[in-house]
Amino acid sequence: MTLAAQRILIIGGGFSGASAAIDLRRRGAQVDLVELDPQWRNYGAGISLGPATLRALKQLGVLDAFLREGAAGDGVRLCLPHGPQIAELPTPRLAAPDVPGGGAILRPVLARILADATRASGTDVRLGCTFTALREIGDEVEVDFTDGQTRRYDLVIGADGLYSKLRAHLFPHAPKPRYSGQAVWRAVLPRPAEITTCTMWMGPKIKPGVNPVSKDEMYLFVTEPRPVNDHVDPATFVARLRGLLEDFSAPVLKTIRDQLGDNARIIFRPLEGLLLPRPWYQGRVVLIGDAVHATTPHLASGACIGIEDALVLADELARNGSVPLALSAFEERRWERCRMVVENSARLGEIEVEGGDKDEHSRIMRESHAALVQPI
Repeated sequence: MTLAAQRILIIGGGFSGASAAIDLRRRGAQVDLVELDPQWRNYGAGISLGPATLRALKQLGVLDAFLREGAAGDGVRLCLPHGPQIAELPTPRLAAPDVPGGGAILRPVLARILADATRASGTDVRLGCTFTALREIGDEVEVDFTDGQTRRYDLVIGADGLYSKLRAHLFPHAPKPRYSGQAVWRAVLPRPAEITTCTMWMGPKIKPGVNPVSKDEMYLFVTEPRPVNDHVDPATFVARLRGLLEDFSAPVLKTIRDQLGDNARIIFRPLEGLLLPRPWYQGRVVLIGDAVHATTPHLASGACIGIEDALVLADELARNGSVPLALSAFEERRWERCRMVVENSARLGEIEVEGGDKDEHSRIMRESHAALVQPI
């Protein structure tokens, strides 16, 4: 298989960057990946994955590892604050007939699975390293690195996240990440037997949920309206998270509230979003993942669309005879899908913050999930 680019640099080793390395190596490219963190860490609690994400993990060849170390289940259960289930969102089995349509896993575990697959692919991984300068010279990009090396590539892929240094370099006037007015709390807890798939309780403005992340554990997620993105003292995390669950009398949530303590691995994160207007590339340098379309978690699709970026970019490099044609085709295939996820997720958050129209919220959820199961 001949790719339009044979020597490829990936800047950033998160989900998108690692996925790009795995798929491009599978297609025969020579791939370097630089990651600024010398330990290649990934912080966080759990991450929920929908049908399209599991489909992408299968294409990458890591679905079996996810099924061993994470948890999979069918459907998303929607419940009233006092417990009764009122609806269920379907999760079609896209990955395989015998693989449930959704699931979750601890974020650091998924990061390790992708990192191990990246190394096993033969990618040249250099940790504690990033770029300092890029120069386009003919059909090549010459790159200087923080370790003192200089190398040349046919293509550079920026996958360095929401606060991308490469985006700032390419597009100095690009919009900045925008705070959404919401924050999310996450915690890891023992999983009771009755929690077998993602379950959410629909309060007026607070929306707690749980999702199994392994055979024995689940993660709790709670969105909270916060008009100001101010500092929250970690010493107050347990009391604040317990307080958010006070108005929910569902028995399982009462049990969870009583279990919250310092061993619950509570993580607090203000929710920010970003959609970079087109173009997403300049010359032979292209951005993917959160560097161009960071989304809030309302559709559980941020990791999905970033991993899909990697797969589609590799596909277009195989289909097209030149890098410019491949990058144009990549952007054309990705723009509308990623725009939909970012903007619809943001609107869902606005409705929750405002206590707005629940029918609109339900409609956006249904239409978005229907769109996400379509081929990429």
